[in-house]
Amino acid sequence: MFDIDGTLTDSVPMYLISVTKAMRSLGIKDIDTDYNNYKHHTDSYALRYNFERNFDKQFSDDLIEDFESTLVEQMLLFDPVKEINGAKSLIQLFKEKSIPFCFATGALPKPAILKLKQCDIWYDESLLATSKTHEPREGFVLEAIERAKAFYNRSEFTNIVSVGDGLWDLKTAQSLSLDFVGIGGKNRKKLLDNGAMRCYEDLEEFRKTLF
Repeated sequence: MFDIDGTLTDSVPMYLISVTKAMRSLGIKDIDTDYNNYKHHTDSYALRYNFERNFDKQFSDDLIEDFESTLVEQMLLFDPVKEINGAKSLIQLFKEKSIPFCFATGALPKPAILKLKQCDIWYDESLLATSKTHEPREGFVLEAIERAKAFYNRSEFTNIVSVGDGLWDLKTAQSLSLDFVGIGGKNRKKLLDNGAMRCYEDLEEFRKTLF
């Protein structure tokens, strides 16, 4: 199971700027940009949390649609994102070898798909679970597993590995008793200090341990 931002696509700085600008375009002015310390590291939570900080009224899920479209518009103002080294080839190898995999991301569907397309990484939308359906990561991680079962016609998977770059990815894997692989150097020390057993610089290094 693959996270996307920072794991498959080198998109984190651009994406956080786009998230902030998209919220501002919806009239949300007082934005907490300390995203790493949010209760849930997801787009849907960021929108609701900041909406409720600014307005004394009930948050409506209809706002997510407007936010998602505006977010894509903001992303398109930047240069296309690049893959994390080895991402495209690893996903293609998994596909060719019929190794089941799926995507679980705190982003919303349209931005997630745009990033995968810009990096020319193969995907099937039925294998993608996002924060559009669940604010907490555990929710869409479990959804991704169910989507993979349906796609690959499996009743169960004996071993599930979550591949991510953030401490939130590790904590989610631990809470669901999933194996975990850390990617990238930015959060490597935090991941190791919090119990990660395997961390790699990029997906090319990870691939060499598999094949």
